[in-house]
Amino acid sequence: MTTPEALSYSSGTSQTPLLGDTIGDNLARTVARYGDRDALVDVPSGRRWTYRELDAAVDELARGLLGRGIAAGDRVGIWSPNCAEWTLLQYATAKVGAVLVNVNPAYRSHELAYVVKQSGMRMLVSAIAHKTSDYRGMVEEVRGDCPELGEVVYIGEGSWQDLVGAGSSVGPEALAARMAGLGADDPINIQYTSGTTGFPKGATLSHHNILNNGMFVGELVGYTEADRVCLPVPFYHCFGMVMGNLAATSHGACMVIPAPSFDPAATLKAVEAERCTSLYGVPTMFIAELGLADFGSYDLSSLRTGIMAGSPCPVEVMKRVIAEMHMSEVAICYGMTETSPVSTMTRVDDDLARRTETVGRVMPHLEVKVVDPVTGRTVPRREPGELCTRGYSVMLGYWEQADKTAEAIDAARWMHTGDLATMDDAGYLSIVGRIKDMVIRGGENVYPREIEEFLYTHPAIADVQVIGVPDAKYGEELMAWVVMKPGHDPLTAEGVREFCSGQLAHYKIPRYVHVVDGFPMTVTGKIRKVEMRAQAVEILGLQDAAGVRHA
Repeated sequence: MTTPEALSYSSGTSQTPLLGDTIGDNLARTVARYGDRDALVDVPSGRRWTYRELDAAVDELARGLLGRGIAAGDRVGIWSPNCAEWTLLQYATAKVGAVLVNVNPAYRSHELAYVVKQSGMRMLVSAIAHKTSDYRGMVEEVRGDCPELGEVVYIGEGSWQDLVGAGSSVGPEALAARMAGLGADDPINIQYTSGTTGFPKGATLSHHNILNNGMFVGELVGYTEADRVCLPVPFYHCFGMVMGNLAATSHGACMVIPAPSFDPAATLKAVEAERCTSLYGVPTMFIAELGLADFGSYDLSSLRTGIMAGSPCPVEVMKRVIAEMHMSEVAICYGMTETSPVSTMTRVDDDLARRTETVGRVMPHLEVKVVDPVTGRTVPRREPGELCTRGYSVMLGYWEQADKTAEAIDAARWMHTGDLATMDDAGYLSIVGRIKDMVIRGGENVYPREIEEFLYTHPAIADVQVIGVPDAKYGEELMAWVVMKPGHDPLTAEGVREFCSGQLAHYKIPRYVHVVDGFPMTVTGKIRKVEMRAQAVEILGLQDAAGVRHA
């Protein structure tokens, strides 16, 4: 019989209480304490704000929203790469109680139309264009089919100034009255998850969800008013707007925007110029920064911490970030949009092994458990199962999709992540894959993450992803997609087999190797293994095997 102590369950105790206020009230307290300190730096435009100036700009925009008739609970969309206006709107909508709808900058017109309609969006604030995206053209294409969308505002054009100016007839007392009527449990944000099948679902988050999660992320990396946080990660995702912006503003730290979208050189230039103490990124971002030909010329000595998250963090990359980027206190965070987002996190005083081989332990005021995906029972420590989270961070639900909400959150309010994890005796968690990614080869359960971590130690491999592909004999076989380091010849399957021989069990050695320049991924840096599998069937000519049914 398994004793309770040996089960994969952990809860986060804390001497720091949860915040019970709204985002607007929390910002007001920060402004009162740190009004003259830097709050926001938009490096591309050269603009900067102190906390007092930021609050004044947010209030001006918030009164503009009131002047345009935006009511508490109305949905206001933002469709733009990172810029100062994104941040201003984030806090202005929070102050008036509007629900900010984050629209993925990579969306095209049919996806835009879906989220506008599904959220019931009244106003959309949009960039004009970015890279290959003609936002104005796509808005005009769908607007006729979206009758609820009453107003579109374009950043950098007169319509933005008109929105700001609409507040000239709205006094500060009207904004104060609106703020006084808001509650911490009100919905304040809809983030559409980048689902691999079907239309995305709108994870609906409250002030309480995201303010507390941002605050505790900042607490665990030791933020104070002296910190300057470089944010190359997208604001439209929790990584940018919660772990970045809200972690900073809840501690009086400064938010630094290095570029509209990720640019490795611009990121390191911003760190150097603004003397940033913290840098965020998904692993592929850190790999790109470390891979710059002139990486050694940047002065990164101001860095002490940062966050690597969004997808599994390769051990070898983490070690280089600590050693070569001066980020001795860098943390790994794990979570999902539906949990605001962070559920587990490494700590500053964790040893190197825990900060490179685990995703940390449960966050304060949250619970985690690892369960058998079939029975739902909590599994013993060190056994793999589905990771579940419960507590203040769990979303209110998917916007107007009660059926989808019930599939993700069970009757006891546990959020089921779909991730496979193990918990060690000290409560540290390791993600071993997605339930959907687990490969069953000839009856053996194979977790691609384990093989990827081993292949990262190959001297010629810069990045690697392992997937399962159809096989007539074994049901599934393993295929490694490999990005080579500069100056190395492409690896062959035989070369990978020789490297793995004697190190991995035979059934864990990839049968196929495919050398690529990069992986298909979402804008947040999550690898799209579903797309990789579909491509692999074509590349390897496995259509017949894909049609074979297995018990």
